[in-house]
Amino acid sequence: MTLHIHTPLIESRPLSLAAGRTVWLKLDALQPCGSFKLRGVGHACEVHHARGARHFVSSSGGNAGLAVAYAGRKLGVPVTVVVPETTTERAKELLHQEDAKVVVHGSSWQEANALAQTLVGPDDAFIHPFDDPLLWAGHASLVDEVAASGYKPDAVVLSVGGGGLLSGVVEGLKRNGWGDVPVLAVETEGAASLHAAVQAGHPVELERLASVATSLGAKRVADQAMVCVREHPVHSVLVSDRAALEACERFLADHRVLVEPACGAALAVAYNAETLGDYSNVLIVVCGGATATLGQIQAWLEQVD
Repeated sequence: MTLHIHTPLIESRPLSLAAGRTVWLKLDALQPCGSFKLRGVGHACEVHHARGARHFVSSSGGNAGLAVAYAGRKLGVPVTVVVPETTTERAKELLHQEDAKVVVHGSSWQEANALAQTLVGPDDAFIHPFDDPLLWAGHASLVDEVAASGYKPDAVVLSVGGGGLLSGVVEGLKRNGWGDVPVLAVETEGAASLHAAVQAGHPVELERLASVATSLGAKRVADQAMVCVREHPVHSVLVSDRAALEACERFLADHRVLVEPACGAALAVAYNAETLGDYSNVLIVVCGGATATLGQIQAWLEQVD
């Protein structure tokens, strides 16, 4: 019994028509805490719990923190989540719903993370938002489920922030014998740490983040993301904030599921299909995002170019 659920795999008629090819969706927005993060986080929490951890500490004002809080509540382990000052009231409210202790510190995730590290005692476990082999192994279960269904895509489209989902999906592709299935790794132009790393040939730290897709807001991707780029066909794709936001709105109308801009980035590739090349059968990871509201997405649309 895992903490995450097996999520629906469906053919999307609206996106297939928009993209001019067959588009399938892995609907991880339907995980209990609202995003794919529960796969890896749940796995990591279960492993640490089995090793005797009495308290989980996380540094995330978004989906990773929510996943840790959910996992802790289900396992009966108290959770402390350190979030930066930029974290929305909605996100803090959701963390409190899961009985997590919320500590607000610093202007960025990096500062919140630095404080979180100091709170980890000898009987505690720190659960990283994206850079941990336990997370990647858990995220790989997404591909296991797709493979078990009998469906094999020509390409997988997913969003990239710190690179945890990318690392997990590539691990899943490899362990299912799908080393030939390329990954289109999508970022918004203002949060493109993977794209910068690909251009430089190694991970680099962005000077600043300038995107409404805050869940993609890692200034530097995990080193494992670059290992994936070297060992697997991974293609970096950039979309605008506007395209990501418009994709969120269209997807809500098409499938009655609200996702955040970080997820909208991957969906935007199907709605504006030029970047899909010759792939005729595409799988999009609908990674989700629990903190988005329709009002916030519409407000952002009025602000972006």
